[in-house]
Amino acid sequence: MIDPGFLLEIIPTLLSGLPLTLELAGSSVLLGFVLALLLALAQQTKRPVVVWPIRTFVAIFRGTPLLVQIFLIYYGLGQFRLTLQSVGLWSLFREPYWCAILALTLNTAAYGSEILRGAIRNVPRGLSEAASALGLSRMLALRLVILPLALRQALPAYSNEIILMVKGTSLASIITLTEVTGIAQELISQTYRAMEVFIAAGAIYLILNFLIVWALSLLETRLTHYRVRA
Repeated sequence: MIDPGFLLEIIPTLLSGLPLTLELAGSSVLLGFVLALLLALAQQTKRPVVVWPIRTFVAIFRGTPLLVQIFLIYYGLGQFRLTLQSVGLWSLFREPYWCAILALTLNTAAYGSEILRGAIRNVPRGLSEAASALGLSRMLALRLVILPLALRQALPAYSNEIILMVKGTSLASIITLTEVTGIAQELISQTYRAMEVFIAAGAIYLILNFLIVWALSLLETRLTHYRVRA
């Protein structure tokens, strides 16, 4: 039987891991978006020497599980300790926190670059031609015309990626980070009550993702208000 009293008792403990969950998700989404945008823009050049390395990166990180990526980065970077020490990065990447950030960032960048690349391509060519006719340079047209429209079009799909990244932070617990899922595992080892603990943890993720979806829906409505007029 599920004990409601025990559920209420463990929720504050689980919530103590929420700041780390939000920190991991927020940092990886922000850094991943910047990297994804750079990759998407680089692929507009059509140069094979630029495009194919990016597509290889995207294929690898989209085609392998995030769990495997976290393991490879956390344990794999240790194989290059001397190299990392020589460039002053070992003190950074020996920490599981930064390994988790790196894995999450690269993963979301791979997915996000494809979302943004498709959105940029879907901007009508006529708008680029109109910007050129007005005397705007290619970079200025990209910044003032193409990217604003592309980002608006990409927002629904990118919202899903943000939700996936929030849920993906739960995998950071496998490398000793005590975010919500990590604390849940500790509680299970102490109480042997997996059902109640995971129900409480799932409820926290559900409410958190609901709030994120609600905020992103408001943002989408604000950016595309011209579409909802009767």
